[in-house]
Amino acid sequence: MQCAVEAQIWVSVVSLVGVLLGGAISYVVQASTQSRTDRRDRATRDDQRSEARRAEQVDLLRQFIRVAQQAERAAEERDGSPEWKSAARTVVDELWVSERMIHVFFPARMHELARAYVKALDGVLWDEPAEGTMWDVLRAPKVAFLDVARAELAR
Repeated sequence: MQCAVEAQIWVSVVSLVGVLLGGAISYVVQASTQSRTDRRDRATRDDQRSEARRAEQVDLLRQFIRVAQQAERAAEERDGSPEWKSAARTVVDELWVSERMIHVFFPARMHELARAYVKALDGVLWDEPAEGTMWDVLRAPKVAFLDVARAELAR
């Protein structure tokens, strides 16, 4: 009888060890699956955030280039009339706002070049260049800005 009791105890102990081992394995598998899922979700959110940021950057660059073009056109058509001055002030205001947004969304080097381009545009908008044409004044800062913008978007 004692042998039968010992056998029942061993069966119970082995059964309990099997349940504990199965529970531990199940816990480890669930924890690792949850960890992988969390990492994948985090990576997806990061990718979505990066894509949204890039879309904002592209829109901002498009806006900046569009307003810069308007400033160039206004400088070309300068006639000093009250209507021209009003339109030029509006374009310059938009240009400076776009430049500040570049400061917020892009690295410092790109902002520096955008600022140099805006200053050059502002200068040729209100006054004739002392030497050369307005295009001579704008060429270097414009090309430098556009080159850095292209490189930034390629990253």
